[in-house]
Amino acid sequence: MNSSQSDVQTRLANSDDAENITALINVAFRQAENFFVEGDRIDLKTVLKFLETGEFLLAEDQGSLNGCVYLERRGNRSYLGLLSVDPSRQQKGMGSLLMTTAEEYCRARKDRFIDILIVNLREELPSFYGKRGYVETGISPFPKDVETKVPCHFINMSKAL
Repeated sequence: MNSSQSDVQTRLANSDDAENITALINVAFRQAENFFVEGDRIDLKTVLKFLETGEFLLAEDQGSLNGCVYLERRGNRSYLGLLSVDPSRQQKGMGSLLMTTAEEYCRARKDRFIDILIVNLREELPSFYGKRGYVETGISPFPKDVETKVPCHFINMSKAL
């Protein structure tokens, strides 16, 4: 952990965190995805639903939410999604900290694999996840209910724990 993260604490979210999680995801994804999709990435109702079907791991310092990631257990696998870092904290290792913490958490609960989906238009993501040991396993369609400016799809990736 570098010095900019020395005071970062991670914890599992609860329903009281839902509004802050929603705001963080939307600001992070708006910056990253506005070239191919408009509007908010998620709404409060969906975050609350995700808190029932899985859990969010939060990264905070001095009472401020800096990042989050969603985890959902599926048998002996976990789905990991919505990795979000406050734009002011991006490119400083916060995403890597969240990924490492999420992987350790999943390993501790005896999950055997982590599965992720990344948008093919986000050209920086395959190498970020590839360096962490994730390998491409196929492709999936982008949700039909999300209007995009250009055609896109998901790249499926997995990592053995």
